[in-house]
Amino acid sequence: MVLQIHPRPRHISRPTWIVTLLSLACLFLVFSTIQKYNSGCNVFNTSSGCRSAFSEPAASEILREYEEIASRVVMKEILDPVRSKNPKVAFMFMTRAPSSSSSSSLGADSVAKKTSPPRVFYFIIQFGHEGKFSVYVHVSKGKLICISPHFVNRDIRSAEVRWGKISMVDAERRLLANALKDPENRRFVFYDPGFAGNGRYSIGMLPEIEKKNFRKGSQWFAMKRQHAVITLADNLYYPKFRDVCL
Repeated sequence: MVLQIHPRPRHISRPTWIVTLLSLACLFLVFSTIQKYNSGCNVFNTSSGCRSAFSEPAASEILREYEEIASRVVMKEILDPVRSKNPKVAFMFMTRAPSSSSSSSLGADSVAKKTSPPRVFYFIIQFGHEGKFSVYVHVSKGKLICISPHFVNRDIRSAEVRWGKISMVDAERRLLANALKDPENRRFVFYDPGFAGNGRYSIGMLPEIEKKNFRKGSQWFAMKRQHAVITLADNLYYPKFRDVCL
């Protein structure tokens, strides 16, 4: 009689069981997520109008979400407020230099009144707060003519500005850039004494700028240093106004 010895069945090792259980758990989580994402739609049938679980978001959605997240990160984490022992207010003005013919016909005093910043600023500085503010003036075409010592050599490198065009926004950004060079400037106030006019909302500004958020009025703004940096670094809303609105 020949005895046949059969090999004993090998039990699956413990590491294999662990891998198997983890795989099953991962599959369960994947299908649970798909069902939740589809809100009751059939995963393998998208003909009912439901969005496919495997469809990728549009490129514009990804870009817009990234830019919004980046803005929040810059505001909360990167832009640590500059600490200064002598915080100042930066007053920024936009004006137009007169032509040579108007200078000769009107006289120096009349020309200065037409090209100088508004009288409200002189009311602010007449109380002896010279060390608490700085002045920046953007002059379109020419050199600033002003009778006040506070405005001597305070005009920045400027370019021609046309009303209702993006050149007005460019001039404001140049003023902000020059004012931000001084770390003691904590507040930024811009005022343009010229007329504002009316503007209409354009549908081409969607989706970044909705109609309910659109306003047009006098040329002025006031902001703190963190917001000035964000405004200067903006590349999301500026192109909309450059290409569509203005």
